Amino acid sequence: MALPAGFLEELRARTPLSAVIGRRVRLARSGKQWLGCCPFHGEKTPSFYVYDDHYHCFGCGAHGDAITFVMQSQGLEFMEAVTQLAAEAGLEVPKPTPEAAEAERRRLDIVGVLQAAQAHYQRRLAMPEGRAARDYLAGRGLSDETIGRFGLGWAGDRGGLTADLARQGIEIDPLAEAGLIRRDEETGRTFELFSQRVMFPIHDRRGVIISFGGRIMGSGQPKYVNGPETAVFSKRRNLYGLNLAREGVRNGAALIVVEGYMDVIAASQARFAGAVAPLGTALTQDQLDELWRVSPCPVLCFDGDAAGAKAAARAMELALPMLTPERSLKFCTLPAGEDPDSLVRKGGAPAFQAVLDIARPPADALYDMVRGEAGEATPEQRAAFRARLIDACARITDRSLAGEYRSALLDRFFASRARPGRRGAAPASAPRAPRAQLHQDGTASERTRILTAILLRHPFLLNEVFQAYSALPLDTPLARIRSAMDIWSQNAETLDSAGLMDHLTKSGLESEIQHVLAEATMPLPACAGSDAMPAEAEAGWWHIFGFLNVEHLREEVVLARADADRNLTAETERRLRALVEAFNKVRSGEPDGVGLVDA
Repeated sequence: MALPAGFLEELRARTPLSAVIGRRVRLARSGKQWLGCCPFHGEKTPSFYVYDDHYHCFGCGAHGDAITFVMQSQGLEFMEAVTQLAAEAGLEVPKPTPEAAEAERRRLDIVGVLQAAQAHYQRRLAMPEGRAARDYLAGRGLSDETIGRFGLGWAGDRGGLTADLARQGIEIDPLAEAGLIRRDEETGRTFELFSQRVMFPIHDRRGVIISFGGRIMGSGQPKYVNGPETAVFSKRRNLYGLNLAREGVRNGAALIVVEGYMDVIAASQARFAGAVAPLGTALTQDQLDELWRVSPCPVLCFDGDAAGAKAAARAMELALPMLTPERSLKFCTLPAGEDPDSLVRKGGAPAFQAVLDIARPPADALYDMVRGEAGEATPEQRAAFRARLIDACARITDRSLAGEYRSALLDRFFASRARPGRRGAAPASAPRAPRAQLHQDGTASERTRILTAILLRHPFLLNEVFQAYSALPLDTPLARIRSAMDIWSQNAETLDSAGLMDHLTKSGLESEIQHVLAEATMPLPACAGSDAMPAEAEAGWWHIFGFLNVEHLREEVVLARADADRNLTAETERRLRALVEAFNKVRSGEPDGVGLVDA
């Protein structure tokens, strides 16, 4: 059965190759690629590379895409592999119907029409009628090599394309399906979409032409016109220049998202080979997914005006839920009144590189965006500022990353209270106490010992509390246990006490364990007992932790409440209940059984 190329491309786009291969091969980052030992021949030195859209073994020569890998690794036929991957990607495999065959024929016909149109536009650019367009492009600093590499052309008077392609046997209907001709619904008359415009062919990630954009010369409006949605072209899913940028990124270039066609071309000519641009719309989720298939950390480049700031905020809002430890971004802002094209023409590659060099990670950009929106001049503004930071972190669906963002942003927030220049702030030279500093006495040490004991006997809590636990200063024996716990929890199939104890003992920490569980000085509370119920252990842990860092406990309550509001499950409800119970006990001064109330 022949499947439509569009379906196969969609399947490959929705199937992260590193995830598919990572089920059978232990992969590690190697620059922008992944590296592991080849599963198809016995090797001890890794030579199996996984790229965004294919894999290659430099030892045995194995090569292919996600479909090929499933076929080779599981011994499946082509359709079996496609069916398996389609089910995982949430796609339905097209049935072999006459309609499906006709749709694929039409798709291929559209690509053929677009190829013929590109040849027409390129011929027109080289003819005498294209002289003004050639002068325009030269005035924008483009070389003949660059013009040829991007396939630029010229659309002259209306009617020229239709007549030229008619001589090649291409009629009006195929031109309309390709988005080159429009029909007036009232009169039925047709007219060419592009005329008197410099033409920019748009390609998909494989380099197949799928549409055009046209720029008028002079001051006419609209300045840019993009082709309409067709069977092969979707503005929300494609990016201008991606086919060339993928090659550039493989050769070491940064993936840079700029605003328009000319920005991409100017950046590319200045040897920024990884530049791409959205197609006349704000960045979309599909486009972000496409970017992350090429690079784990693309750079989003925005104009330094109000519109640029608004676009950056929209991009941040879109990206937050999609961020993971493997998928990040950088944000850079251009000088006011400049775009990459003008910046390169005025200052050359060094001017643009200087902007890229100070691109900010998402956490820094997010903090500045929220501060600009909420303000921080009054207590009310700062309270709103802090609440919005916490809410923004809660939108990150990766829990471990959300916790790291929350810590980083709130640490910066609290540190800003004492910055020089604020009313009532200490001088810059004066020592400042760290946020939520522990009382360095026996009670604090005893509390951290008991928190560790609870985790030794109830390690299922590690996923919930480790971010808070990792922020506590610990004595050396406890710090060694914490480090070993972290390593174990990331690799253990089941978070059980017997498995944890075995791991710690084999790690040479038996004496440290005995110290933690000893009751010679002070008996351990019931929540640290091996027979404590899970809910009792969790509530007890947070209660004791609250006397060490009540501010962090308050933040955990806010985050848990946001989680429960967004998705109420037994787990989110249980977590919220435990945290609220602990926080109320700390706030009311109810003793935790360890020592005097000193929070």
